[in-house]
Amino acid sequence: MSTSKLRLQYLFHRYYHKTATEQERDELFALISEGEHDPDLQVLIEQTWNDLHIEQKVFNEQQKHQMLFHILTATPVKQRKIGLIRWISIVTVAAMLTVVAVTVWTNNIRLKPYKHLAIHKKQQAPQNDALPGSNKAILKLADGNTITLDDANVGTLATEGKTLIKKTADGQVIYNTAALTSSTDTSPVLNTISTPKGGQYQVALPDGTHVWLNSASSLTFPTRFTGHIRQVSITGEAYFEVAKMPDMPFKVKAPRAEIQVLGTHFNVMAYDDEQVMKTTLLEGSVNIHSGGFSAKLVPGQQAQINSDGKNKVLNNVDVDDELAWKNGLFQFRDAKIDAILRQASRWYNVNVVYKGRVPNQEFNGRISKNVKASELLNMLKYAGVNVEIEGNNIVVN
Repeated sequence: MSTSKLRLQYLFHRYYHKTATEQERDELFALISEGEHDPDLQVLIEQTWNDLHIEQKVFNEQQKHQMLFHILTATPVKQRKIGLIRWISIVTVAAMLTVVAVTVWTNNIRLKPYKHLAIHKKQQAPQNDALPGSNKAILKLADGNTITLDDANVGTLATEGKTLIKKTADGQVIYNTAALTSSTDTSPVLNTISTPKGGQYQVALPDGTHVWLNSASSLTFPTRFTGHIRQVSITGEAYFEVAKMPDMPFKVKAPRAEIQVLGTHFNVMAYDDEQVMKTTLLEGSVNIHSGGFSAKLVPGQQAQINSDGKNKVLNNVDVDDELAWKNGLFQFRDAKIDAILRQASRWYNVNVVYKGRVPNQEFNGRISKNVKASELLNMLKYAGVNVEIEGNNIVVN
């Protein structure tokens, strides 16, 4: 057996068992990438895979395929941008080319043999599909009038007391309290921005705080902040970059908790159909209060408010996962199929129908939110989940 083949076996073994050093991981990924342009090396990689003997143990077919999936997709998210698409092309999984990374851990599913993976590249596009969401929102003014923001022209939308409301060329709504200083009306009123399913939007509040709203979410806020506290209310999911005003703390009221900050960056996920409300801190500090539960977060921590009252704080969460939606990605880490499809339902404005039990697989992976629903679902089909688009429904059989 050649030295090169022995080295590949060693690197495969070390990586699969999570004992590889950073240098060994880089060496393995480099060899895999080089194999795309070096036919001899590609043959060696495939032969090494097929003839793999580690510690005198011959891997059976299922174990080899599990290792393939692990190596193909288990790269940490921050490293996935380099090399994975080349490796996917080596094993001819053409249906996965739009996916930066997909990992499948299965309890009861038998993975398809490696030599048959190429059958997916001839998959036909489904007759039914759903387009991705876009910048859509409704602004409700204090008098009850509404403005469809995605249809509104750039420029002034309305005035509320001392506040001028404008839409910018990049599709953001800005509240400017300095523009109407001559107004005699000193009473702030409440406005609400709501995104539908299939929508998202950005707003700059009167104090300079920036808020990104995810699909099926709403933000209620005063047109001008007065008094000793800045208070807003949300449903759904929002990311906040709060303007620092030490003498006027910022408070977010969510369905299950209150979050108080001075100036910081954090994400709140508080959908009614999710069992857990999550507050993830990126910068600064926040205080979380929910009934008898109270916690002060530092960056990298996440407070989870559970519907069953079992609340907790997690350390060292991957903030990239929590902010993927804001950055135009679906990003999953140990995600159940029902959790993935709830996100899909909100973004593609479709319903999810289960015919039979909900599959129990867990997924890790990342894919652009700009793709059609069929491309996200192909990721799940590739893992063995029977899922189709029928009219306005995602149907799981």
